[in-house]
Amino acid sequence: MLAGPAAAAELVMVEQAGCAWCARWNAEIAPAYPNTTEGKFAPLRRVSLRTLPADLEVARRVTFTPTFLLVEDGREIARMEGYPGEDFFWPMLDQMLRQNSNYAPETEGNG
Repeated sequence: MLAGPAAAAELVMVEQAGCAWCARWNAEIAPAYPNTTEGKFAPLRRVSLRTLPADLEVARRVTFTPTFLLVEDGREIARMEGYPGEDFFWPMLDQMLRQNSNYAPETEGNG
């Protein structure tokens, strides 16, 4: 575990063409995400599995899409592999943010 909670974070979605679970996330979550408490705290950045950007330091190789990386200063601090459906995504994201950053929304809700 890395020292100290993230003060500024981004959520990196690693995706690839033809990924059915990525398409499902795009349909169910993507439209609302930027307007949620989570989305405002950790804005979404999309990257391709085949061409991970040089400025992104991952803890280990990404093999599944979608994979969601909680990133601070270009370094992965937490990971969620796969998309389990929206009923599970929001609680898992909330837990990931609370455990690995200074995320503490005053009001609950996810859009």
